[in-house]
Amino acid sequence: MELVMTRGWQGEASTLSSLTVDGKVHHFILEDKDRGLDWKMSLAQIAAKKTKKETAIPTSRYKVIIAYSNRFKRLLPRLVGVPGYSGILIHPGNYIRNTEGCLLPGLTNWIQDKEYCIGSSVTAHERLMQKIMAADKKGEEIWITIKTDYKPATA
Repeated sequence: MELVMTRGWQGEASTLSSLTVDGKVHHFILEDKDRGLDWKMSLAQIAAKKTKKETAIPTSRYKVIIAYSNRFKRLLPRLVGVPGYSGILIHPGNYIRNTEGCLLPGLTNWIQDKEYCIGSSVTAHERLMQKIMAADKKGEEIWITIKTDYKPATA
């Protein structure tokens, strides 16, 4: 299974992306501010640019596994091998204060106080989990590619 997350819009402290699953548009993803981290950077370079719990993970391709979250008390998708980060999950949430580096799926989006927000996050997450769990059950590897393609600001 291939997930592709394309960062397209920036708030002051938030980043909104589109997500495709095996080439089909699925929903939006909300995450922390993109500070330009990418897989080519050293851990020292990442640490110098990163603000803990306020910085989007580096662009790259990551393996996704299903793992139990002690915080959420259930199985969730977890990104593996994110340089300079640990515990990056895909879980429901609507506002930037809910991310702490994680990826939050949503079906709708809006701007509130110069930040992106997403709606119907639980529904979007459940739909994505069904696809991920089905792929996992079939023994498929699950990967997510995170890239940028920012849209120009409109007046």
